[in-house]
Amino acid sequence: MSKKGKAGASKPAAEEEKAPAPGVGLKRKRGLFTKDLRPMLYGFGDVANPLPETVELMEELVVDYVTDMMHKAIEGCQTRGRLTHQDLVFLVRKDYRKYSRCLELLDMQEELKRARKNFDFDEAQFKDDKDE
Repeated sequence: MSKKGKAGASKPAAEEEKAPAPGVGLKRKRGLFTKDLRPMLYGFGDVANPLPETVELMEELVVDYVTDMMHKAIEGCQTRGRLTHQDLVFLVRKDYRKYSRCLELLDMQEELKRARKNFDFDEAQFKDDKDE
């Protein structure tokens, strides 16, 4: 085949490029979870000061996982039009450990709300009671 035939058969470089994957065009802050991941890695058996490459890899995995979960949750809530914590709980319902941890954290959040409510008081009323 001639050179002209080969060149004519291929597409220009601009046409060969595919559309970027979802989220690729968005800028992401690097090192957002670094200070949290280091002690977590140590707690799960790594050395006290893990290699920066290890932390970067773990951060990339965490961000990819969270992004994927959020995309799935958003797909699931398309009919309602808003995302709730129940959408995320629904996604992890088949993984017992994640599901039970989600329920535990939600229970703790409710308990903290009740505790804060008990300690909320009107400062003006407190001053009036103190003056009498």
